[in-house]
Amino acid sequence: MIVSKKLSKLKEISHGFFNNKGGCSTGIYKSLNCGPGSNDYKTKVIKNLRIVKKKINKNSKNIFLLHQIHSNKFVFINKYSKYLKKKKADAVITDIPRLPIGILTADCAPILIFDKQKKMVAAIHAGWKGAYKGIISKVINFMIKKGCEKKNMIAVIGPCIAQKSYNVKEDFKRKFLKKDKRNKVFFRKRKNLIYFDLSKYVKLQLKLMKITNLDTINIDTFPKKNNFFSARRSLHLNHDDYGRNISLIMIN
Repeated sequence: MIVSKKLSKLKEISHGFFNNKGGCSTGIYKSLNCGPGSNDYKTKVIKNLRIVKKKINKNSKNIFLLHQIHSNKFVFINKYSKYLKKKKADAVITDIPRLPIGILTADCAPILIFDKQKKMVAAIHAGWKGAYKGIISKVINFMIKKGCEKKNMIAVIGPCIAQKSYNVKEDFKRKFLKKDKRNKVFFRKRKNLIYFDLSKYVKLQLKLMKITNLDTINIDTFPKKNNFFSARRSLHLNHDDYGRNISLIMIN
């Protein structure tokens, strides 16, 4: 489990960014695959989620996960919510103590946010599609409506695919430049190939929302040696599926 130095100083919350080590899955899912949507054995995924829950807090409620769809949709869970059914969205916000909220990734950027005064947390699945569609600003604006303040927010960008590993096509670049010509700073050309900096793009979205208390965990999820599941690496290896990394945050 990897933690943010900034969030680790706070006793009010527990959090963690998990790699693929320490679970029970085998084969291409070895070993801490936390993706119910993968083709792994469901019993093993459930066992892996229990392992993760125990590391966060064995006395917590069950981990709340979403049916992620690469959108800008989010859900808010409070004490009145019926949150047992999985929702189609890519971010979750809550003020319920001891409810771990999780995001699954396999190259996309996981973002964890905590408002230390309002005691509210958020977990965001920020792939390029969700980030492009404005999921980060939507989540932060909603938290502000609920009484949070930007000056009290801490945001952490977890491990995701690095620019050097993220080769994209010309039409991908054009899409971003059409939205804003200044987006050219997130692209680099090397040996006639184009590379996109997802982490830098996500970080700018946070900065544009005036979130200044930021932490970034700079680990590339693509190289096998870094021990993370990677959709892009699995594609290169001609695997028919891949495991999912989990990132969690919880109010204690």
